[in-house]
Amino acid sequence: MPRERSAEYKPLSFSTTMRNPSRIADFLKCIVPFEGQILTNDIISNVAARLIAKKLYQPMYINRTPRLKAILGEERDFTELEVNEIIQHSPQNHKEAGFDKGWPSRFDTWYKLPMEFGFIYYEMNSPIIISTTGHMLIDAHNENPINDEKIKNVFLNSLMKYQTNNPFRKNANDNSPLVLLLQVIKLLKDDPEENDAGVFRSELSLIICWPNRDAQALYEKIKELRKQYGFTYGDEVIYEICLELLRATDEQRNRFKINQITGEAVDEFIRKMRITGIVSLRGNGRFIDFNSFEIEKINYILENYVIYENYSTKSEFFQYIGAIDTNIVTLAQPIDDAVVTDARIATLNRWAEEYTKEDIINELNVVCGHGESRNPILRIIDKPTRLEFLTSVALKQHFVGLNVLPNYHVDDEGLPTFTASGGVADIECYDTDCNSLVEVTLMCARNQATNEMPAITRHLQEAIEQQPNITMFSMLVAPSIHADTKYMAAFSKHQYNVDILTFTIIEFINAIQAHDRVIEMLEGI
Repeated sequence: MPRERSAEYKPLSFSTTMRNPSRIADFLKCIVPFEGQILTNDIISNVAARLIAKKLYQPMYINRTPRLKAILGEERDFTELEVNEIIQHSPQNHKEAGFDKGWPSRFDTWYKLPMEFGFIYYEMNSPIIISTTGHMLIDAHNENPINDEKIKNVFLNSLMKYQTNNPFRKNANDNSPLVLLLQVIKLLKDDPEENDAGVFRSELSLIICWPNRDAQALYEKIKELRKQYGFTYGDEVIYEICLELLRATDEQRNRFKINQITGEAVDEFIRKMRITGIVSLRGNGRFIDFNSFEIEKINYILENYVIYENYSTKSEFFQYIGAIDTNIVTLAQPIDDAVVTDARIATLNRWAEEYTKEDIINELNVVCGHGESRNPILRIIDKPTRLEFLTSVALKQHFVGLNVLPNYHVDDEGLPTFTASGGVADIECYDTDCNSLVEVTLMCARNQATNEMPAITRHLQEAIEQQPNITMFSMLVAPSIHADTKYMAAFSKHQYNVDILTFTIIEFINAIQAHDRVIEMLEGI
């Protein structure tokens, strides 16, 4: 039997396989039918087949086969025959400890992070267990509309309990990253010399590499760094400090890359912390700070989770992290809707002024393509939410005097945290001669029509009933527009006499560039 590798000091690095919380929920849904069953390679094959059928995992063979690639744009799942073909031509050259090479190891790659967050527990030849929080996450995504508040609470529950040296990792670092972050932010905010500033983005590398739970020592290290360099030092400075914290050997220095410690790991750390809803970005993404809308939850964590027990076995840690702390669910801080709206509009206006039209257009093209944004704020906002934000900014930039009111959820800085809730338009636009409702989606298959058009038609009809004497129309913006969507827009015009304009991203960009007023977009059809 191979000797088990001992723990070593290493930077915290969350898997990017499950970057989007909705992706975690979708993967959990595919394994729910097997809950309670003994995990075998046959079960793994069945789970893999479901993931491929649902297009959640797309082996390269699909894109190399035009017939199968075309189905990606269709609403239907892959058939059993198609899935078998894909699996047959997609050998997985992958090996994870405790799992056979190939699809079993690929399975572990998929579900490793959800297990570490306490949503699911599995090991070969043992029953598959989905925790209370795992089921809560699934339920939140099954609600209509999606319950974003429950999603935030689920991830907050996981991350306030998360430990760097948990039994799923071989990491000698011993702290709870979220708790450590909150402690240091509080120490900095209590320090009159720091002007109520949070943690500088580059300083997050220290948290990622910090070896213990000593928040006071970390705070003092940050103070020392700021006195010596201010906020002007390069990545090389923080990288060398981190290597010292990790007690890096020559071999580790080659393995711990600078772009990992100062770039990729920091971005992913911010993404994960923002999922909780309790932190905000300030100073154009340069600082991470308390979200003042969630101070009660922050105080609760600092009062109850600074001191915690370590767990030596995977099952014990899973039972701890997978159980819900109901106080997190019940702690609801009343926030005046007007305060939230003011923060949202102020940030929208600031972005419209500080960024050029070309900047926003380029970012719209990025979010609808396969590239990655270089903007430090945009790249940590998930793409559906980012699309709503960027579309709002573009409308504000191109139409003088247009009152743009987006409905995406925001933190206290006014930056988007989640897409608009169901029951309202994504973006409401008010002008002197017309009102318009804007919906955006990344859906491009046939379900674009079935998921979006009925709600768009209903929202528009309700708006017209409320203001019958003003011109009113809707817009749908997506990377591409399905033929069924165009058909349903024409049907709504014929049946209900409502105007729904459908634009690809490129068409939308061209339209706003070609017109001085929103109403001209309607008149041009």
